[in-house]
Amino acid sequence: MNRQEAWELLNEYVKSPNLIRHCLAVEAAVRGYARLYGEDEELWGLAGLLHDFDYEIHPTLDQHPSMGKPILEARGVPQEVIYAIQSHSDFTGVPRVHLLDKVLYASDEISGFIVAVALVKPSRSIHEVDVKSVKKKLKDKAFARNVNRDDIYRGAEELGVDLDTHIANVIEFLKPISDELTPKEQNVSR
Repeated sequence: MNRQEAWELLNEYVKSPNLIRHCLAVEAAVRGYARLYGEDEELWGLAGLLHDFDYEIHPTLDQHPSMGKPILEARGVPQEVIYAIQSHSDFTGVPRVHLLDKVLYASDEISGFIVAVALVKPSRSIHEVDVKSVKKKLKDKAFARNVNRDDIYRGAEELGVDLDTHIANVIEFLKPISDELTPKEQNVSR
């Protein structure tokens, strides 16, 4: 499966623009880590792009992402990508053993959180986000309350990266696609 086929699969199952943007953010973060670690950026990018492809059709913890696995297998998604997707949720019981698994898990919640921080900046741009502003918002439990802070901390820990470094890495990985992730016309309550 190539990136275009993965993009078509994502758009076949995901209709929410916000969820598509989230998948793009996670893809960018995972690709960034692939470059950093000298891994296959195209292969790893598939895991980031497709990690939540089934969320709208399987929105409960007992279904997502495990019930999406047969669809991925039927579409020819590489097994290591399917495994990483299955391990990105603690509820599947699939352990994170490979570097890709750990990167996907570590990139998921933090990518969404960084985008949320950008959306409350005057420019609505990731270019205005820094580690200090992300850490300040992490302490504010009312901000982006659906983001699991424990997953963010555990993700960095499992990856073996200091939290500040992880946040800085993901910010940098998201900057090239900032305009795709933070549309200017959307209203966000601060």
